[in-house]
Parts: sequence; C-alpha cells; structure tokens
Amino acid sequence: MVEFDDAFRQHLRELFVWRRDVRRFRTDPLPDGTIPRLIETACLSPSVGLSQPWRFVIVDDHATRRAVIEDFKSCNADALNAYSGDRATRYATLKLSGLEQAPGHLAVFADKASSIGHGLGRATMPETTEYSVVAAITAMWLAARADGIGLGWVSILSPDRIGAILDVPSAWKFIAYLCIGYPEAECDRPELERAEWEYRRGADEFTLRR
Repeated sequence: MVEFDDAFRQHLRELFVWRRDVRRFRTDPLPDGTIPRLIETACLSPSVGLSQPWRFVIVDDHATRRAVIEDFKSCNADALNAYSGDRATRYATLKLSGLEQAPGHLAVFADKASSIGHGLGRATMPETTEYSVVAAITAMWLAARADGIGLGWVSILSPDRIGAILDVPSAWKFIAYLCIGYPEAECDRPELERAEWEYRRGADEFTLRR
C-alpha cells in the first residue's frame, strides 16, 4: 500500500485551493503531447461499473473552433437577455470563456450507448454515466493545475449544435467544452467572487446530519 505523508497532503490541499476555472489565457502554445497526456490522466478516474464512458474530441481545426465561438456568442447573448437591471449590467462585464485565446480546445462527451461495463450500477441511476465523466474532468483539471496549466469549462453552449459541429455519434451526450492553456495570472479566489457576482460559502451551509 502506498502511503502519503503530511507534506504531500498539505500540497494536495494547496492544489485544490489554487485550482481555478480559468478564462484569461496567454496565447503561448502548449508543449507537444500535453492534451493527450492530460486525457491519459483523466482515464485513470473511477467510473460506474468500469464503464469508462468518457469520449474526448481534441479540436484543432480553425474553422471548427470558430463555429464553437460563434455558438458561444449566440448562447451568451441569450443568457444576458435572461437578466435585467443591475444583474444584467454585471453579467455583461463578465469574461465567461477563453475560447479565443486558449491554445487548446477539448470537448468531452459521455457515451450513453456503450456496452463497456455491461450496465453494472446504471440500472437505477443511469445518470452515473455522466457523473463518471465529470469525475474524469476533475482529475484532468487538477493534473493540469499541478503543471501550471489552466483549464476553463465553457458551459454557455448549445449541446445539440456542438454535437453537430464536431460530428460525433448521436448517443454521445455533451458534457463539457474545455479551454486549456497557461493562465495570464494565478489567484486562489474564484474570478466570479472577485467580480462580486457570488461568494464562496463554507461547508456548513451545505451539510446536514441525520
């Protein structure tokens, strides 16, 4: 059994503290093989029934990236229209993606039709397929941060349009579109907290005892 000492545990906690959803990227290219290596780390994650439902699409083509950016702009305009007053003004000032600056783009899907794992654990909770993919993204996120690389999750996108743009099988459910690159700056506070959109609450607010 591998044992981890107090120093390792402290460094691990610091990794959690300093992991951020990055939206402001430098345009420096990533070292060759960075994204495939991060994908390999993601694939070490647990998955329901060992189903390994994650599917990754590395997006390198300029025209494809531009189509994704245009979809973001359309969805972001719709999102802005859902707010009013001061909240709309605040929303309009937020930077909500690094799509145009980040050197790496990665789309992540869950293959809901895969027979890997033979359905174990999914009969009563089929959504654990998607949960498994999110766990893999979290592992990738932490591995990237340990290498000084930022990762930003862009959710203001149309799943159907992204699936069509990337021409993936219809059984693949869109989970995340990730921007990957070196952050302009590092901070241990979420950007949305610094922008006074929301603030981080303590664990006690989310914990019940029964």
